[in-house]
Amino acid sequence: MCSTERYPYRVEGQGSSQIVASIEAGVRDGALRPGQVLPPIRDLAAELGVSPSTAATAYRILRDRGLVTTRGRGGTSVSLGPPVPVRGRVHVPAGVRNLADGNPDPKLLPDLGPALARAGGRSRLYGEPPNLPSLIDLARTQFEKDRVPAEAITVVGGAMEAFERVLGAHLPRGSRVAIEDPGHANLIDLARMLGLEIEPFKLDEQGPVVEDVERALRRGARAIAITPRAQNPTGVALSEKRATEIAHVVWRFPDVLVIEDDHATRVADAPARTLTGDQPRQWAVVRSVSKALGPDLRLAVVAGDQRTIDMIEGKRLLGTGWVSGVLQSVVADLWSDPHTDQLMAAAERAYAERRRALIQALRNRGIAGQGASGLNVWVPVPEEHGPTRRLIDLGWAVSAGQRFRLNSPPALRITITTLLPDETDRFADDLMLALRPDHRTRET
Repeated sequence: MCSTERYPYRVEGQGSSQIVASIEAGVRDGALRPGQVLPPIRDLAAELGVSPSTAATAYRILRDRGLVTTRGRGGTSVSLGPPVPVRGRVHVPAGVRNLADGNPDPKLLPDLGPALARAGGRSRLYGEPPNLPSLIDLARTQFEKDRVPAEAITVVGGAMEAFERVLGAHLPRGSRVAIEDPGHANLIDLARMLGLEIEPFKLDEQGPVVEDVERALRRGARAIAITPRAQNPTGVALSEKRATEIAHVVWRFPDVLVIEDDHATRVADAPARTLTGDQPRQWAVVRSVSKALGPDLRLAVVAGDQRTIDMIEGKRLLGTGWVSGVLQSVVADLWSDPHTDQLMAAAERAYAERRRALIQALRNRGIAGQGASGLNVWVPVPEEHGPTRRLIDLGWAVSAGQRFRLNSPPALRITITTLLPDETDRFADDLMLALRPDHRTRET
């Protein structure tokens, strides 16, 4: 086993697979934290009594899976967002309000019962068309309304499946992908799991910073993922001016794959923006139903260039084959129901009201909060651990920004979906208290 004062975690194993399992267990249990440095290959090999090639193979496997990052003389360290279920992520004790999970408000989701009842009938069989025509027609209408070209559309099992299939089809391991910083934690983990190198780009209140996007593309990024509205975790919405500026940069790199994550369609409280108006050579726009209709409906529609859609469908044939016809029928039914339209409009208004109320309450207390659209508010803080711990003591759970950050500074992500306006001032008072470590309890 390998354990020293500099490398306190005990790595065990006599073969590369055992070493991999030992390090993965350390990451999962929280004994190995993101950014923690691992022993050099020769030191690890000497401590374990194995050959350097065995240790090197273990590190290569871990790197390909996105668990570790190797930076030349900087050594090997645990990835900042390792793609395994890490203990120590937000744990919400009984009686604590959960403003950390990113979920929509259950009270603003449609009742699935009637749509499920109408979806009943015969089972679909092998060899039938994988996409429900009525769902594709509805999706095409929505895409075209937002000026997204929609000749080629397919259905996948949620946004993350769409990203996995698109990135996996276009980018071999070792390719670079440009991702927002801060950005969607699951997308960051997925990119690492696929063996991709991440080129982060910064955001401001109008969207991606133009110079940062250009830098990432000049450094060789072969794909760029952008969230046009309701950006997770910051709530940034792409302005029309910034969308034009970013499009002009991207179009100068015609071989770059453009992926848009429009996950909060219909409840985002911001207009749709797209970089696909002049149809980049390779592109995909992903629209999930999770935020508007409910996370249990594991379905997303994807519009893209014909080759990209063909590759998605080709890979799907080798896996799940198709998305459940029952799910597709339920979503098509809900999208056709005027009552669902009314409910989604009500949810959009409620989320906007709750988000703006919190930002104003924070501003009144001298705390900066960011969130122009969507379900979250992003609050920059000097450090994350203390405030999140003290907020738990005060009855609130929020998400530390570390899960979402690459190089950007510390912050907290607050999900506003269930934070009612009459609770906002109390939460803002408690957050102000949590940011003052000299005060551990509410003042009386």
